[in-house]
Amino acid sequence: MKHFSTKLLAWYELHKRSLPWRQTKDPYVVWLSEIILQQTRVEQGLPYFERFCKDFPTIHDLAQASEDAILKRWQGLGYYSRARNLHKAAKQLSEQYKGNFPSTYQELLKLPGVGPYTARAIASICFDEVCAVVDGNVYRVLARHFNIFSPINKPKGIKDFQVLAQSLIDPNSPGTYNQAIMEFGALHCTPKNPDCTTCPLSSCCLAFADGRVAELPFKVKAKHIKKRYFHYLIPTDQNNNTLLSKRDQKDIWQGLYEFPLIEAQKMLSVDTLKVHNDSPEWAKAANWTKFQDEVVIHKLSHQALHTYFYVLENVDEALPISWSSVPDYAVPRLIERFLDKFML
Repeated sequence: MKHFSTKLLAWYELHKRSLPWRQTKDPYVVWLSEIILQQTRVEQGLPYFERFCKDFPTIHDLAQASEDAILKRWQGLGYYSRARNLHKAAKQLSEQYKGNFPSTYQELLKLPGVGPYTARAIASICFDEVCAVVDGNVYRVLARHFNIFSPINKPKGIKDFQVLAQSLIDPNSPGTYNQAIMEFGALHCTPKNPDCTTCPLSSCCLAFADGRVAELPFKVKAKHIKKRYFHYLIPTDQNNNTLLSKRDQKDIWQGLYEFPLIEAQKMLSVDTLKVHNDSPEWAKAANWTKFQDEVVIHKLSHQALHTYFYVLENVDEALPISWSSVPDYAVPRLIERFLDKFML
């Protein structure tokens, strides 16, 4: 076991990336990086991390910001519940903990949006608590090295891997060890085409010896992807104003803004949309133009949104939002991409 961690730490010392959150043990900085990088590649998350550190240099700054300001800066990252929980946790840390982070795994778990992985990462990196992290990279490294076929998305598999990870962690440098195994999975023991011939652990890797590296880690197939059918109405009145509203229901994109939406069980024609129960009165007499002929399919983790955008001109009603201010609103990535084309 010690052989495993020793080789891993030696590899990390030679190959680790220079990333801003690795230059400090400040729990605020580490926490920001961990929340932003959930379900997000480092190269995608880095500019968001830098933006948050610049705009909200302290936990109190983040706590005092409006939810709209935070969601606007989060725009494009997806999984917006992370941003809302980030804000809730900042308020709790500012008010209840006077801006100081709790220093133990168990206490960190009490913060909104902080689950077992994030709590272990912060506790080990910032406070040297000996608690092993298990993320997608760690699952992959351990499953291959020890040739484990327990499903990583089932309770027993999750528990077994956590026990194994805890048995391997270096008690003298738990934070460095955790970062090392995650980095090794991200850069060397990659999901596809890992370079096993130059791997410092290949001599002891059971899946490599068995020729089954590509099969691991093992997952039980996910649930069926749900299809949804969206029809967005993009209105403009005679004063070049439009309409956005905030999604407050407990659904995707809570707290973000969108144009008037008609959701149906299938894609509908314009004639059907005009008489739909959710169609506004002002839409019926407007000039409708489909923005593009092909349906836009926007994929989320367990949903596929089939979407048409309809441009409605000369709407006979005063609308509240000027087109020039639309970029100030936090919108879902689907709408952001539409606006990038529409507002050229």
